[in-house]
Amino acid sequence: MTAVMERHHSGASGGGAAPARRDVTGLRVVVVGAARSGVAAARLLAAHGARVIVTDTRERLEDAEPLRALGVDVELGPHRGALLAGAGLVVLSPGVPPRQPPIEAARAAGVPVVGEMELASWWLEGPVVAVTGTKGKSTTTTLIGRMLGEAGRAATVGGNIGAPLSGQVRDTGPGVVHVVEASSFQLEAIDTFRPAIAVLLNLSTDHLDRHESVEEYAAAKARVFENQQPGDHAVVNADDPRALALAGRTAARVVRFALEAPLEAGVAVRGDTVAWVDPGGRVDPLVPLASVRLRGRHLLADVLAACAVARLLGVATPAMVRAVEAFTGLEHVLEPVAEIAGVRFVNDSKATNVDAARRAIESFPPGLVVIMGGRFKGGDLGTLREPLAARRAAVVAIGEARALFADALAGAARVEPAASLDEAVRRALALASSGDTVLLAPACASFDMFRDYAERGRSFKAEVGRLVAEVDAGEP
Repeated sequence: MTAVMERHHSGASGGGAAPARRDVTGLRVVVVGAARSGVAAARLLAAHGARVIVTDTRERLEDAEPLRALGVDVELGPHRGALLAGAGLVVLSPGVPPRQPPIEAARAAGVPVVGEMELASWWLEGPVVAVTGTKGKSTTTTLIGRMLGEAGRAATVGGNIGAPLSGQVRDTGPGVVHVVEASSFQLEAIDTFRPAIAVLLNLSTDHLDRHESVEEYAAAKARVFENQQPGDHAVVNADDPRALALAGRTAARVVRFALEAPLEAGVAVRGDTVAWVDPGGRVDPLVPLASVRLRGRHLLADVLAACAVARLLGVATPAMVRAVEAFTGLEHVLEPVAEIAGVRFVNDSKATNVDAARRAIESFPPGLVVIMGGRFKGGDLGTLREPLAARRAAVVAIGEARALFADALAGAARVEPAASLDEAVRRALALASSGDTVLLAPACASFDMFRDYAERGRSFKAEVGRLVAEVDAGEP
């Protein structure tokens, strides 16, 4: 560890005593990437007296002038190796691949390189709950926050969703719980980040457009446990052998949850209730299944994980129940949109990997038309054949991966290409019959056609809305 990092090293965030605040006064810090996390990191560093330079490859940046007003220098265009190598600290936005030559050169020069989430954790005073996994992170993170809110507990919710963690430091305090959705991109760039409660929901193939292998992706996820201590907790899905294996690396106390696997202790379904099971076998009911308003068994697993965290944080059962009853799901996650001539439209644009799309498909009965495609991130499309065939499904394929879906699903489902999402929605309606469902579950990233999955989902809903208007107007 370099002298600079020794200067700033202190106890990890969460669990036990709060860490000492870092002193970055006068330190020359380069923030790489000026998306929302990078901008939040720059603002945080400037507030703590650092000399901040933001570098972004774009030619134009809307946030440039507000940052300059804070004393932050902004450099647009290709990242310069000399700029990074001459820094006292480099902070990466999550969307910045860490193996770029200028970043590697900075490391070789002895410059500490950390991610935005790691940076923010240096100033957090309350415990951190970090939620990771291939799918379900946003649902689980949001539900934990709502349970804490119903219990009257001070909490922030964000990270990979909502406000970046750097933007939440101003709200920190010893009694504030920071609930953080943590992606593999964020976790691969940590150093001392230590959650009091680390949650691993599941693990399947994803982000092979960024990580060099499945093993590297899994190793990034496993870092959520890296700095935990015996007084911390790891909440892990016992239905997922790979997740359980990764949890074997933690020094924390492991709490399991499961829908299928038999549990001697942990959170499971007992009868018609989500329950906490003590090691001695005593069952403590938490939330009735009738209170859960989320569609899809995979989303029920997220409820179990949230209940486990809430129980560990001392949230009373009535608060858990109120939060679950009021939670109908997130936008772009199995979101009902509209019905046209008896055909239901559902938006699951957040299903950006193969396993998430498979779980979405399995949530519906036969009579399904699925819009899939985009920028492929890896995974086995062949795993979609059986659930599609069992539901007599048709597929409308869009984006860069159109041909991949046609090849992988041949013989299992009818696959038709579409040049745009608008065309795909109309073609899907033409393929559907009354009583069927049109499901947007892309199994791919959106970046070939849209800014992100949210823009893709909104575009899907807008096109469905146009179809509804046409039908109401009596247009063909």
